[in-house]
Amino acid sequence: MGLLLAAFPPELGPLAEAPPHGWETACTGVGALTAAATTARLLAERRPEAVVFLGTCGRYDERLGLFECLWATEAIATSLEEVRGGAYRPAPERTRWTATLEGPLPGRTVAVPPAITRTLEGARALAAIAPVEHLELTGVFAACEAAGVPFGAALVVVNDVGPEAQAQWKANHAEGSLRLIAALRGTGFLERP
Repeated sequence: MGLLLAAFPPELGPLAEAPPHGWETACTGVGALTAAATTARLLAERRPEAVVFLGTCGRYDERLGLFECLWATEAIATSLEEVRGGAYRPAPERTRWTATLEGPLPGRTVAVPPAITRTLEGARALAAIAPVEHLELTGVFAACEAAGVPFGAALVVVNDVGPEAQAQWKANHAEGSLRLIAALRGTGFLERP
């Protein structure tokens, strides 16, 4: 059995009530720390063969279009202060996780800051790390790697990072989630024997 995760039920769309054959669904909550703890608990309870996280993300610039779907090949824990040089992490702290499942969508690196970036200046700075921002992936990826469970993530771009992000996200997240699910279904990725 595979496990489809999302931060909250709307990002699972119709899969929340009717998961594809061979999959179960669950929600992690919002933010990397909450997602890590919840994912670790779910892995211990359900013992899935693989985990795929589904979610929405914001773009830092126009390298990706709105409603474009992607496979998160790498999740990087970072912050605006780190990029600006105002903060650093101790050398042994892990900041990068690479997906262990190959996905059916174009691969992209994903930045995972501790909070949503609200400024255009911040978006420009973080664009040097990745094309998109998401809040849960490092937690999900870290928990899966620690448990030895193969993992990956499919995301859809629903907003521009910056001052209008929240309004755009509210207007687009439901449609974006439906488009992401349709894209995955169209590839046959969600079909399990």
